[in-house]
Amino acid sequence: MGKSVLIVDDDAPMRSFLSAVLREEGHRVVEAGNGTEGLAKLSAGEFDLVVTDLRMPGLSGLDLLREGKRASPVSNWIIVTAYGSIGSAVEAMKAGASDYLTKPFGSPEELRHVVRRVLREADKEARISLLSEELGSRFPPVETIFLGERMEPVHGLVREVAPTPATVLITGASGTGKELVARAIHRLSPRRNAPFVAVHLSSLPEALLESELFGHERGAFTGASAARKGRFELAGGGTLFLDEIGEIAPAVQVKLLRVLQEREIERVGGALPIPVDVRVLAATNRDLRAQVASGRFREDLFYRLNVFPIELPPLAQRREAILPLAEYFREKFSAAFGKRVTGFSEEAGSALRDYGWPGNVRELQNVIERAVILSGGSVEAEHLNLEPLALPSSPPGGILRETEREAIRNVLSDVGGNRKNAARILGISLRTLQYRIKEYGL
Repeated sequence: MGKSVLIVDDDAPMRSFLSAVLREEGHRVVEAGNGTEGLAKLSAGEFDLVVTDLRMPGLSGLDLLREGKRASPVSNWIIVTAYGSIGSAVEAMKAGASDYLTKPFGSPEELRHVVRRVLREADKEARISLLSEELGSRFPPVETIFLGERMEPVHGLVREVAPTPATVLITGASGTGKELVARAIHRLSPRRNAPFVAVHLSSLPEALLESELFGHERGAFTGASAARKGRFELAGGGTLFLDEIGEIAPAVQVKLLRVLQEREIERVGGALPIPVDVRVLAATNRDLRAQVASGRFREDLFYRLNVFPIELPPLAQRREAILPLAEYFREKFSAAFGKRVTGFSEEAGSALRDYGWPGNVRELQNVIERAVILSGGSVEAEHLNLEPLALPSSPPGGILRETEREAIRNVLSDVGGNRKNAARILGISLRTLQYRIKEYGL
């Protein structure tokens, strides 16, 4: 679908050329003969894209960009400049332009290519922002996230730090709700109406991580057919959540430290520093101090991230929250699956309270999702499939405990580490096996 485009140029033939090419692309084009006229049109209505000449009498293209960003924050900008004025184009990029073109153009296709790329990137940003809002609206309310005596101090810290620009490091075991707390900080901050962009660093291969965070220019590497913004730019004005920060390679640690210090990024294959206005929240289930001591994590980056630490207790230590969270997930999945699941039976509630929850809030969510699928009315204990996780009562190092440990080790070795096959051979559930592996340090 065509976009609304404003062309601003004091050169009438050039203005007509730009308009004709973009109208052929199906865009709705409005023309302005100088910067002042262009600013008036921007103030009167929003445009998806502004293409403006850099050098114009009166209000220059650069001044128009600065003023126009305030009049129409949603507009994307392409600056057109003579070949000898690249320095001014760089200044325009720092001021917020998406791209620039040098004239004379090699062909109309050059203009089409840049416009298509800028609009494509803008659409992607809009989708990420919308998805962020939709995901945020599906998370538990703040009062549910911080329910329980052990979470009261955490809630107090969140309320204190949220209105500030401080970097926050959230620690805790896997599944304790670190992203939930990060989203709560964002929703309580002045940046609440800007994007919340989450990056799960452990899921990204090292070769792609730098490009994912900082973006890349066209031709930066094989397959980079177009320039691409990274997560720092996509989170502009908002919050960037870096999950599993302890997983990143030393080379990326150096570049991340520089971004936190200088508040600007360089895309892979790029030479221009790009300012970024982003609040960084990070999370890890690792002991970063131990990683610093062993040389696996940079000490200076640790102190940059650890400005305001928040530690989350495991779900087993905040049992008051188990049933309210379970109710929240029941309502969420009932609506998602179009089922009328009315609540939990007394036995199901007892099973939820008594379970050890080694996987914390994430495991609770998965258990309730499965239970809602299986349930035809209320959730019964059998729908939860929560097996007792109590270990044998033998003392540490006892014969029974050591026998079980060695049996699990041997079976895992025989099946090449395949946990599903190991659980089947041992005659226990996969969840119980995973708990045993964690408990025995295998």
